[in-house]
Amino acid sequence: MTEVLHRLEKHGPNELEEKHKTPAWQLFLNQFKDFMILILAVAAILSGIVGDMTDTIIILIIILLNAILGFVQEFRAEKAMEALKKMTTTQAQVIREGKTMSISSTELVPGDIVLLEAGNVVPADVRWLETHSFRVDESSLTGESVPVDKLTHVLEGQNIPLGDQLNLGFKGTLVTNGRAKAVVTATGMQTELGKIAGMLQVEEVATPLQGRMARFGKNLSYIVLFICAILFITGVLRGEDPLTILLLAVSLAVAAIPEALPALITIALSRGASRLAAKNALIRKLPAVETLGSVTFICSDKTGTLTQNKMQVVDLYEHPNVEFPTEDQALLCCMALNHDIPFKEDGTPFGEPTELALVTMVLESLGISRYGTITQEYTRLAELPFDSDRKCMTTVHHFQGKYLVVTKGAGESIAAILADSSQAALLQEYTEGWAAQGKRVLAYGCKVLNKLPVPFTYQTLEAELQFVGLCGLIDPPREEAKKAIKECKTAGIKPVMITGDHPATARAIATEIGILDEYSQVITGSALQH
Repeated sequence: MTEVLHRLEKHGPNELEEKHKTPAWQLFLNQFKDFMILILAVAAILSGIVGDMTDTIIILIIILLNAILGFVQEFRAEKAMEALKKMTTTQAQVIREGKTMSISSTELVPGDIVLLEAGNVVPADVRWLETHSFRVDESSLTGESVPVDKLTHVLEGQNIPLGDQLNLGFKGTLVTNGRAKAVVTATGMQTELGKIAGMLQVEEVATPLQGRMARFGKNLSYIVLFICAILFITGVLRGEDPLTILLLAVSLAVAAIPEALPALITIALSRGASRLAAKNALIRKLPAVETLGSVTFICSDKTGTLTQNKMQVVDLYEHPNVEFPTEDQALLCCMALNHDIPFKEDGTPFGEPTELALVTMVLESLGISRYGTITQEYTRLAELPFDSDRKCMTTVHHFQGKYLVVTKGAGESIAAILADSSQAALLQEYTEGWAAQGKRVLAYGCKVLNKLPVPFTYQTLEAELQFVGLCGLIDPPREEAKKAIKECKTAGIKPVMITGDHPATARAIATEIGILDEYSQVITGSALQH
């Protein structure tokens, strides 16, 4: 434990750092920094000097109300952000001194051995030591909606993109399948998530409205001072009493200052912040509301922002000449049997997004009763889990004294193990056509055996299959995103979609939601760099 404390002191807690928290009293005083507010304060002082206490009191009340409105907004935002931060604290399973224990994720240090399984959030940046049918949803970091299969071997090459670093795991991503053991390589601000947080912690800059108000205040001050100086000099040259003409010039200066302008602006911004809050958008500083009106480009991630981050089956194709043991639709029956989706006590399926989409489609097509009957009739005897080398998964089922082998996987993987080359060609044709439409394609193959092969291996089971059919899946666009994009274009704002998807998939989604038109183009990351 001494070494743990030493590393914790050296690297700091495993949490994202924030800029120094501003005390409440300083938040309140910051409301008086605006140039127009300073001008009003000077006007209040001058009004007092010339004896107009009514104007002095009114101006001071306006300044105070303006400060209170701004302070309340910022204070509420700070408290809401603190509450959100507390909600993100998680527990981690670690091996220390040969014992497995549960600790707060903030106590992790580089070198810790962590244990992860489906449902866990990766608590730090790690390197995988052991993986067992292990997949991680990295959409929060890379934007890819499809979970990634993780590996343990060293990758070759330099400058490998984050989404392709399969032997590494990243803080904040979600484990969707399997279990793994990993060693912590980075914590806190040294993680990939921490680097992003660091880039966001930049010094605040003035908003367009603040800049315009500052320029307006300065120009107004110069003009008023110039007019007052001319008035004073002219009065003195005409032989007027200097004190009288000075008081007249000061009164003119006070009258020229638009005392209500800052308060009106603050009220308008507060109303905008309230409307945004009703849409669950948290505004930290009131002037930030106005910056939305100055936007000319909006760059948005695809997954989970423009799309639902929820896979959905949109196309099915079943080969017309499938030899199947029952009268059921062969494809739907294979989809019902070949998956790893568990069910909750209330009968609701949950788990990995792609598998969940397949099971949901089966339940909608067959009904829960028929689905249950099929899974009971075809008793599962064995499963060969998915791995990144084979790119397929196989289940073996006992039915009326025979054995049904069902294999599901990528189109090219299933095509390579079909018995009929003409079926393989048909499979490839459909796969390429659907992929060009932006769909993720999964193929199914099966065969019926009188007895199980010996040896019972991938090679003996995943061979000489007949083509059953294909499923086409997409991450469907959000309906509200289409409306928002249309409104952006109407307002003269150019929406841009940034994604790690294949260009064909990106093109299909961008066209469907209205981003891509005859004046737009798809640019890959490598082309953009050059």
